[in-house]
Amino acid sequence: MSGKTGGRGRMPHRTRPMTALLVFMGVNLVLVSTITPVYDFVCFHPYWERRREQCRKQREAAMSKGLEQS
Repeated sequence: MSGKTGGRGRMPHRTRPMTALLVFMGVNLVLVSTITPVYDFVCFHPYWERRREQCRKQREAAMSKGLEQS
């Protein structure tokens, strides 16, 4: 007998493909179910509304300044 496998040529641990598949699918299910609230939180955060308003004001100021110069 050679090594720790008892000479049978097997891996020293059992592989469980069904368990691995179920764990993989479970993790994916959790990730997919949490993406919508995270997306909504990030996209509709008040920071973006303030930034959009600030950009609009800057654009309007630049346009009015450009009209005054011409």
